[in-house]
Amino acid sequence: MSEDYLQRILKARVYEVAIESPLEHAPRLSRRLGNELWLKREDLQPVFSFKLRGAFNKIAHLDADVAARGVITASAGNHAQGVALAAQRRGIRAVVVMPLTTPAIKVQAVADRGASVVLHGDVFDAAFEHAQQLAQEQQLCFVHPFDDDDVIAGQGTIGMEIIRQSGGAVDAIFVPVGGGGLIAGIAAYVKPLHPGVRIIGVEPVDAAAMYESLRAGRRVTLERVGLFADGVAVRTVGERCFALARQYVDEVLCVDTDEICGAIQDVFEDTRTVLEPAGALAVAGAKRYAARERSAGQRYVAINSGANLNFDRLRYIAERADLGAGREALLAVDIPEQQGSFLRFCATLGPHSVTEFNYRYQGSARAQLFVGFALQAGQEDCAAVIARLGAAGYGVVDMSGNEMAKLHVRYMIGGVGRGLSDELLFRFEFPERPGALRQFLQAIGAAWNISLFHYRNHGSDYGRVLAGIQVPAAERAEFMNHLRELGYPYTEETANPAYRNFLAP
Repeated sequence: MSEDYLQRILKARVYEVAIESPLEHAPRLSRRLGNELWLKREDLQPVFSFKLRGAFNKIAHLDADVAARGVITASAGNHAQGVALAAQRRGIRAVVVMPLTTPAIKVQAVADRGASVVLHGDVFDAAFEHAQQLAQEQQLCFVHPFDDDDVIAGQGTIGMEIIRQSGGAVDAIFVPVGGGGLIAGIAAYVKPLHPGVRIIGVEPVDAAAMYESLRAGRRVTLERVGLFADGVAVRTVGERCFALARQYVDEVLCVDTDEICGAIQDVFEDTRTVLEPAGALAVAGAKRYAARERSAGQRYVAINSGANLNFDRLRYIAERADLGAGREALLAVDIPEQQGSFLRFCATLGPHSVTEFNYRYQGSARAQLFVGFALQAGQEDCAAVIARLGAAGYGVVDMSGNEMAKLHVRYMIGGVGRGLSDELLFRFEFPERPGALRQFLQAIGAAWNISLFHYRNHGSDYGRVLAGIQVPAAERAEFMNHLRELGYPYTEETANPAYRNFLAP
């Protein structure tokens, strides 16, 4: 089988549409990992993904009479663009069935290539079944997104390029895995010629079809898959792909959403390119592998497989990236409900930059804070902070790995303050720098009780705080004079309907 695929890869027709993507050094990531990390920049292809290699190779090898009837495929987006481009170049009809959940940027890109788009089902498997049905009804040639010899061979040209560009001096190649066509093609070329190079697949923890299949020794169909990394959201890997993976792949790693987001940020800092979640899997896997092995001086290659990202997903990715990269921690902290507690807590926290601070008065003797802060040395730093807070008498629970807390609770903290009186609400702005929140709290002082507090550092030049402060009517003139003397820009929001409807006592 290996000789057959080597021949197919060597004869693959991909360079009529694809470029030989650069193998680019990632200096910042390399310094942090203590290993050389090289990025195979498939995100620079004409459709911003490696997928056009396999799609074009398949369509280029179709007999003329088969091609004349047209082609059809199912895809979450990147393979669809490859098929659309290949059909456009050959001048034949193309139909693409895509899940309803496919990002709009990918749907539009396929339509722009002249293909007919059919949206069907919530996941790839539903779209796949519908595409096969349409293929029979309309006598179209089905171009499988991964489980096809010509498609696998087309993707395998990436492995051929890596070996040529690196001279074979590679310790491990990290490959994102969905249906398995990419890792099958790369492994089928690299392993027979360079058996010492480790081929390592990377999957999301909630779409780990290849990992589970290799562990079971047979193809496993997942009950459901997560959709964050939509480009690899496949319930069952390909039969040919699985056979090649069993023969050549050394292992498959699983990474979570935060790790993927952290990898997107890492690649951006080295290349100024924003990868889609599936496109950053390999970098996330390389980071996990280097940490697990405690390796140093190794030479790793990670496949940047795609950059077709909807712009509206950037906010979510940015929110989770620091957690995934080990640059931020989230804690639930129990402190005494008394004036000056916030300031004492910030002093105990020490020099760490606070990234988030949520609190709402609940009328008890203890207050619950939801706090985010920047880490200076990863998890060791987090453990040291938790120990210091515990020694100071604070109750602390690490929420950094709590998915519900990260997705929902952090945004829901608040509500109506029970038993509150004389509350005024203000928005403040202050220059963002280390220690800025502590300095702000010192300036506000302890003369008036803070009953609501929300702060989130989004990396901008100015920090923004929403604060509720209890000020008896007789002291309001004194308090307003105090605010004016502080010099922080502020806006009173006590009459804001959003406050009145959802937060006011």
